[in-house]
Amino acid sequence: MYKFVFFVPESHVESVKDAIFHVGGGKLGNYSHCSWQVLGIGQFKPLKDSQPYSGEINQLHTVPEWRVELVVEEPLIQAAVNAMKAAHPYEMPAYEVINLEDY
Repeated sequence: MYKFVFFVPESHVESVKDAIFHVGGGKLGNYSHCSWQVLGIGQFKPLKDSQPYSGEINQLHTVPEWRVELVVEEPLIQAAVNAMKAAHPYEMPAYEVINLEDY
């Protein structure tokens, strides 16, 4: 089992979650569509040759973003990451995949 964490602007939070749920992410026991999220502020500076969803080249930009966490079974993790990337508006979305141990 993995914890899958990603950061996404409010405009796409539900569509990105839905894409991951569609491939089987967010299932915990007899429950599906499980996730947790919290709003925060992300920042980045688009560099030359980037194609930012928001912000301007060489200008520091801050944006409200949701941190979304959910669990994904091992056989589905690559499909979940691929679904997130395909549905996400950012050129380079930030995300984490954390292996969970079962004790």
